[in-house]
Amino acid sequence: MDYIVNILPSLLSGALVTLKVFLWTLVISIPLGIILSLGLTSKLTNKKILKIFSIKQVIEFYIWLMRGTPLLLQLIFVFYGLPIIGIVFQRYDAALVAFSLNYAAYFAEIFRGGFQSIPKTQYESASMLGLNSWQTTRKVIIPQVLKIVIPSIGNEVINLVKDSSLVYVIGIGDLLQAGNIATARDVTLLPLILVTIIYLLLTAFCTIILRKIEKYYSSWR
Repeated sequence: MDYIVNILPSLLSGALVTLKVFLWTLVISIPLGIILSLGLTSKLTNKKILKIFSIKQVIEFYIWLMRGTPLLLQLIFVFYGLPIIGIVFQRYDAALVAFSLNYAAYFAEIFRGGFQSIPKTQYESASMLGLNSWQTTRKVIIPQVLKIVIPSIGNEVINLVKDSSLVYVIGIGDLLQAGNIATARDVTLLPLILVTIIYLLLTAFCTIILRKIEKYYSSWR
């Protein structure tokens, strides 16, 4: 018990870093994903730029690139690769950039499916009520889309909790790294068992929050 008390502060400090990466990634990637999904579904983005490619094609390429390469590789590229061309990020900022860009691509595809599942009659009805395009999207469409995509978003949120452990590759002291250091130093698996418990608690908390959100949006039937 004394050993647990001794190592717990370092594990909790690492867990705080994990939570920061997790929360800021959600704050950035979900709105970005919604914007990208609107770009995928809007007819306005089909217009060619310089008669070469359209905005929609650029978004599609970005999503293909982000989803088709490992997050670990993207993290290494942002921190170690971009400085070659003069773009330098601090470790924590590099992690946020890589995680946000990666998860925005997944959220964009999730929201795209949600937007495309809304019948066109919803837009027509909102137009008849005098709502403009922005009001229709914000007040009518997005609440319904959120209800549809919450289960899929929930899966990505849980994955993000676990993927946050990848920040160790650029030297950020997160929860998993704190556990690995204690395990190597003290030659015992107890720190990793505690790390496992903390991760389970984090995912359980996220699951409870997501269920409450799903229940809230269930009124949109």
